Amino acid sequence: MAKKKTKFMCQSCGYESAKWMGRCPGCGEWNKMVEEVEITGKQPKGAFIHSSSTTPSKPEKLISVESKEEPRVLTQSKELNRVLGGGVVPGSLVLIGGDPGIGKSTLLLQVSSQLAAVKHKVLYISGEESIKQTKLRADRLEIKAEDLYIYSETNLESISQTIESLSPDFVIVDSIQTVFHPEVTSAPGSVSQVRECTSELMRIAKTKGIAVFIVGHVTKEGSIAGPRLLEHMVDTVLYFEGERHHSYRILRAVKNRFGSTNEMGIFEMKELGLEEVENPSEIFLEERSQGAAGSTVVASMEGTRPVLVEIQALITPTSFNNPRRMATGIDQARVSLIMAVLEKRAGMLLQHQDAYLKVAGGMKLDEPAVDLAIAVSIASSFRDQTSDAQDCIIGEVGLTGEIRRVSRIEQRVQEATKLGFKRVIIPRNNIGGWKVPSGIEIIGVTNINEALKYALGG
Repeated sequence: MAKKKTKFMCQSCGYESAKWMGRCPGCGEWNKMVEEVEITGKQPKGAFIHSSSTTPSKPEKLISVESKEEPRVLTQSKELNRVLGGGVVPGSLVLIGGDPGIGKSTLLLQVSSQLAAVKHKVLYISGEESIKQTKLRADRLEIKAEDLYIYSETNLESISQTIESLSPDFVIVDSIQTVFHPEVTSAPGSVSQVRECTSELMRIAKTKGIAVFIVGHVTKEGSIAGPRLLEHMVDTVLYFEGERHHSYRILRAVKNRFGSTNEMGIFEMKELGLEEVENPSEIFLEERSQGAAGSTVVASMEGTRPVLVEIQALITPTSFNNPRRMATGIDQARVSLIMAVLEKRAGMLLQHQDAYLKVAGGMKLDEPAVDLAIAVSIASSFRDQTSDAQDCIIGEVGLTGEIRRVSRIEQRVQEATKLGFKRVIIPRNNIGGWKVPSGIEIIGVTNINEALKYALGG
């Protein structure tokens, strides 16, 4: 006979303890330990089977295993296909997280209709809305698909039975925090419920070859609610980012077992739902000020896609002993490092200057190729000298002031040419070995002083 045993579990990291503690030893959070009932002993009938197969498997020699590329199902959204690594993989488990009201449900409902339009059977399970509410949203988006089924349920046993009887090709669960299993005593959204429900959905996906999308709520810190184990269990983790009061949304992959984790898709929220942005570089540069000091353009790589973004810097004198260093979209430590290089190698006295840097458009840049553009922006604002609006600046800055080579220089230059830039300043070691597009001038530089001479004229 099963015995009931109480335990305390942290709702942030999943740490278990036999007694209550004010502060979790695992993650250091306060007041996150919640009492839960654990059933030990013989498992009741209908308990979870955590194995991905109902039949026992045997070890095989690696050399004898046939390897083939995973089949893909393409959606009508090129941006989503790119972020997923080329399409949806049957039998995969995809987690999509994002702030409330950002458009996660809208995106998945649109993708469901696109898949259903090409004769794929899709089951959309809503745990937060009734069937009529989902229908109203579908009418607003003008969605009319024959093979799209709507199901409003939060009991995982009922969901499993429905999937078994309907045999869909794709399943969307909105959201995992609302789904519960009656044999788990904790409340929906708790660590135990999220872990067990995700385990069961993963078993369904692997054994039946059904691609399952699950929506995850995001905490105020910006991470997906629930234990980190949730992100480890799934095949792909996507974050849907953007400001609620702005129309542009960014879909970014942070984990993908079937593709690159550096890919990014950009959408625009309109009256009839989300629309793809085919040329994001033009969007990020359309409001750029002409003739303003402290503004430069860099070609950054987001996965396989080059994106041109504007970096803005504002350098102002301060009367305080400790000047401020603030950065939005760029690592603040990198900004301090580049300012130190400018002081030491270019003779700029920046230790009594406040520095404010921003990537226009809400992008986040974390690759070394943006170093030179940051340095030129800081120098432009400090000297109050404008850089040429037709210049694109690419390069990594070393601590000795040298400009180091970057990857995929040809794609970056081609993107700058397509948007009408006349000159590109790049590392000299990147010159040669690739075809220069017509109508653009390539300038190779070896150190920070040489780059500032060409970009600012002195």
